[in-house]
Amino acid sequence: MHRLSSIRGAAETAAGSATAWTARHSVTLLRLSLGLVFFGFGVLKFFPGLSPAARLAGETLSELTLGLVPQAIGVYVVATMETLIGLSLLTGRLLRLGLALLGLAMVGILSPLFLLPEELFRGALYAPTLTGQYVLKDVVLLAAALAVAASVVGRRPLGPAPR
Repeated sequence: MHRLSSIRGAAETAAGSATAWTARHSVTLLRLSLGLVFFGFGVLKFFPGLSPAARLAGETLSELTLGLVPQAIGVYVVATMETLIGLSLLTGRLLRLGLALLGLAMVGILSPLFLLPEELFRGALYAPTLTGQYVLKDVVLLAAALAVAASVVGRRPLGPAPR
């Protein structure tokens, strides 16, 4: 009986340690993984033909700017923005600026749902195309971005401290 109690105590201690480690590091790991995704996908867009999302990114930015930014230039604008977001998240530098850019990017990333639904859904049941699935999974990126943003903004007051 004593041995079982000892094993249970060790398991509870290990679980407590794992929970404490997760609480300390999960937002940092989320920030870094989000940074890798944005940096990697951003860099790919600089090389024609490497990113399957480049055309959609350029077309979306062109739509959002009412044609003021041509699709070909829009791809490079999006690539630059995503790369900068990734670098900010990976290094932890200029995080507020990086998160502001990320918020702006999320508008662009999710806007094809409203601007280009014919490219995202097909058939009588409006099943998502491969591109549609790509955009829909970005809801997870949005949730991750919100968690990281809440952590960063919660760390430092936005204005003067209350008296």
